Amino acid sequence: MSARLAAAFLAILCASTALAPADEEATNTGPLSPSEQQFVASVQRDLTARFPHASDAVKAGYVRYTNPDDTGAISYADRQWTSDPTHPSQLWYDQAGNLMGADFSVPRPNGEPRPQLWGIDPGRWYEFNGHVHYVVTDPSSGKTLYDQWIWNADFVKAGGDLAHPSAQTVVSLGKVPSANYITTIFEFPTIWDLIVWVKPHAPNQLHW
Repeated sequence: MSARLAAAFLAILCASTALAPADEEATNTGPLSPSEQQFVASVQRDLTARFPHASDAVKAGYVRYTNPDDTGAISYADRQWTSDPTHPSQLWYDQAGNLMGADFSVPRPNGEPRPQLWGIDPGRWYEFNGHVHYVVTDPSSGKTLYDQWIWNADFVKAGGDLAHPSAQTVVSLGKVPSANYITTIFEFPTIWDLIVWVKPHAPNQLHW
């Protein structure tokens, strides 16, 4: 997610894509409040214990759908978009499979206001617009292509069902020659998204 480079926050420091663009940016990128510090510390302890490696995410039902982004993060989604503090909607890992951070999300189907949850300032949240992600694997070569997506409106216009996205809709849009090229497909709905770094990241990346 390219937003991690432009808006990496809730960062834990030693001394915090190809994805659809944010429709509403965060309005608070300042220092963490005590309640926010507590939330981040809790997330760090929990996720590093349960999901230290990408294989742990896969075992828990998360699926990979991106290449490394500008921060080196590879995203895995559980395709469940209503998060609680112990169930992030996405986990992200470096190329060695080590946990880097997570996204927590709240659906925004009808323009709902920024969430007021977990002691986090509502201004920390970003909005991402709805789109359908899919992963392509060439049946003959086994080569996999990540970071593929279609706007929800275009998917529906092509006859697709967002509740049950079908590879056949991707075929009808001319993206792949046949449905057996699609190994993963899911809707990434319009959401409020909270980006949480659980490992220190490079000093040239923005943080708060």
